[in-house]
Amino acid sequence: MATVSLTPQVVFSTESGGALSSATILRFPPNFVRQLSTKARRNCSNIGVAQIVAAAWSDCPAGRPHSGGGSGRARGVASSHAAAASAAAAAASAAAEVSAIPNAKVAQPSAVVQAERNLLGSDASLAVHAGERLGRRIATDAITTPVVNTSAYWFNNSQELIDFKEGRHASFEYGRYGNPTTEALEKKMSALEKAESTVFVASGMYAAVAMLSALVPAGGHIVTTTDCYRKTRIYMENELPKRGVSMTVIRPADMDALQNALDNNNVSLFFTETPTNPFLRCIDVELVANMCHSKGALLCIDSTFASPINQKALTLGADLVIHSATKYIAGHNDVIGGCVSGRDELVSKVRIYHHVVGGVLNPNAAYLILRGMKTLHLRVQCQNNTALRMAQFLEEHPKIARVYYPGLPSHPEHHIAKAQMTGFGGVVSFEVAGDFDGTRRFIDSVKIPYHAPSFGGCESIIDQPAIMSYWDSKEQRDIYGIKDNLIRFSIGVEDFEDLKNDLVQALEKV
Repeated sequence: MATVSLTPQVVFSTESGGALSSATILRFPPNFVRQLSTKARRNCSNIGVAQIVAAAWSDCPAGRPHSGGGSGRARGVASSHAAAASAAAAAASAAAEVSAIPNAKVAQPSAVVQAERNLLGSDASLAVHAGERLGRRIATDAITTPVVNTSAYWFNNSQELIDFKEGRHASFEYGRYGNPTTEALEKKMSALEKAESTVFVASGMYAAVAMLSALVPAGGHIVTTTDCYRKTRIYMENELPKRGVSMTVIRPADMDALQNALDNNNVSLFFTETPTNPFLRCIDVELVANMCHSKGALLCIDSTFASPINQKALTLGADLVIHSATKYIAGHNDVIGGCVSGRDELVSKVRIYHHVVGGVLNPNAAYLILRGMKTLHLRVQCQNNTALRMAQFLEEHPKIARVYYPGLPSHPEHHIAKAQMTGFGGVVSFEVAGDFDGTRRFIDSVKIPYHAPSFGGCESIIDQPAIMSYWDSKEQRDIYGIKDNLIRFSIGVEDFEDLKNDLVQALEKV
């Protein structure tokens, strides 16, 4: 057998005398780090190549060759001598395209972060490009980040595995520990939240559980607020005591109660939403961060109702930020996910816990969230504007008893919201001037909003919390002020006049 080398370093074997065998093996070199171009794939298909796969992780540092053929490898079985030659030519063309692409070789993470900061100066550009335009570890000519559906990743040899274990080789190992699609999503979220690190998980509720489990020690003490997502409260009340963790619950605006809890307990963490669910109370993040840090406590903000477009709690002093990515982040009511962002030393602890326990975000879900985030700034700006107009309209309507919206001067923390938020969000809560049955008639009469849980999506959603969230406990409703006539209205991206007219006709039924 003789060996012939073709540009671009495509090696194939020939039989004695130089004739091509009928089962030629094409082996692409390590620096062939992206999928074949559309043109090359079309050419290969036309000549009958059974399969060509030419994708690779661009995780090989420059100048360090892989042994055993490299991590970027493709094999095609040609049906004829002409097919093999044509396939090699197509490969040469595709490889030439790679060499012409400026970002075909991915920079080191620190360089990528700095480049993003220099290039992408606004939330709008970050939402579209962060984590993808620069430094994406999936080598491809696709504009969108591909979905990597794999449960495990392979190594060329034992030395490469050892290099990976000791931090000299960048790659992935097992699906529970990381995925390239999810990694791109985490980078985008870190850029938007101005965070050192982000870990994405299977749901917002799991993000809260993982954070509390990783950062609050057995026997520790936490502080939280009365107004919050009910399932979070249930977890803290029912599950944390099993680890010996005690809890102080305060009203959102009661800073004296917070100071008293910090003074009289060894507080590990203050965990609060801002704005809160469902009354949209706002906590002065900078103030409580200083209070907590003076006593050695961490501050974690659930910023789901704000989104990183409207509020960046880390820049105000919070240690961690949590989101239910199901809501504004993904924004299309079609995927569930959650994330924790913050300092790397803290997020790493959450990530380690997550790797052990599970709760992995499926890469297909990561792709959907990535796709949704590209319009995050557009959606949230639209929802901000419509919600503010709706809150102002409802506050003047004779069949509305009270409106809760931080953008209104009547809101008790309007001054805080103005100081730390750039927009007030797309959720408006209000109380109908009627009883339980009258409120039900109103809910049942709306035509555009869906009667459903959740919020933050393109479609408007409306619900009566006394039924949707607290139907099983009138006692809990009384404790937390959930009146029979309370409505939570998540405004989508529909036209304001259409939504207003729909509410007007529904209010006539009250």
